Amino acid sequence: MSAPVAPPLTEPVLASGSKLRVTEKIGVLVTLFKLRVVVLLLFAAFGGLILASGGMPGFWPALLLLITGGMSAAGASAINQYLERERDGLMERTGRRPLPLGQIAQPHRALVAGLGLVVLATLIALPFNPTLALFVSLGAAIYVGVYTLWLKPRTLTNIVIGGTAGSCAVLSGGAAAGHAPWQGVADPGVLLLALLVFVWTPTHFWSLALAYRGDYRRAGVPMLPVQTTPRQAAWWILLHTALTGLIALALVSRPTLGPVYLVTAGAASVWLWLRSLQLVHRPDRKRALAVFVASNAYLGLILLVASLETLARFYLR
Repeated sequence: MSAPVAPPLTEPVLASGSKLRVTEKIGVLVTLFKLRVVVLLLFAAFGGLILASGGMPGFWPALLLLITGGMSAAGASAINQYLERERDGLMERTGRRPLPLGQIAQPHRALVAGLGLVVLATLIALPFNPTLALFVSLGAAIYVGVYTLWLKPRTLTNIVIGGTAGSCAVLSGGAAAGHAPWQGVADPGVLLLALLVFVWTPTHFWSLALAYRGDYRRAGVPMLPVQTTPRQAAWWILLHTALTGLIALALVSRPTLGPVYLVTAGAASVWLWLRSLQLVHRPDRKRALAVFVASNAYLGLILLVASLETLARFYLR
């Protein structure tokens, strides 16, 4: 029986019927599938792959991870935007996404395409690596089912548990490296990196929610910065920043990481912590956005240096 193919989106058009230019169509798809987020998740996945491999991973496991991880993350993003299209339209930050703007004439096609991508990614991975198939589908299921549908509209701790979706990206990288079921997933470095992403996620999302606090209140989303005072939210962000730094430093216990990673992780953790401390002293939009941007740079730097030092030690041993 042939694997199902993700149905294509209809040609992006405005709800009025006017067609978009080619560059605008590309922009619609980039936004719908949140390709910037997909790149960061793949970066995390390849961090797990390299740590679990102890160096240069095999070409085919890396390619399988790239294809299935990218498809699943993009599909989950499309499903998320379909489910939240009305709420997105109420918010300044998300109001210019394709579905609230009516840039896709038949919104349900975004849902169908997203589901198709997740299912197809799972079916591609399944015969080659069932553990990888589990984690690429689990990450999407947590993001869409647990976070978007269940927790986000109901509880202020939504993103704390929703952060496990990002951890699944790292675990999928570990799974891709394993020659036996769960071998790579059980690697201590992979588990620490997955924990780091889990603890880092609230710093990332709460700083953004604090910057757009009025947006989330208007849309009725009970994010922690909406349900508490800005300063209380800033203290929670500072706590998670400190925990993130401690876990990042704990990664140096891995034999493939040494002085280069330790100095970089230490300096980056202090920098992010100071940014968060500034937010506590003055919890305004400008400083919240500064923490949000810094958190992105922080995670990217940790992943990059951990991967490069692991590869360097592999080739120089």
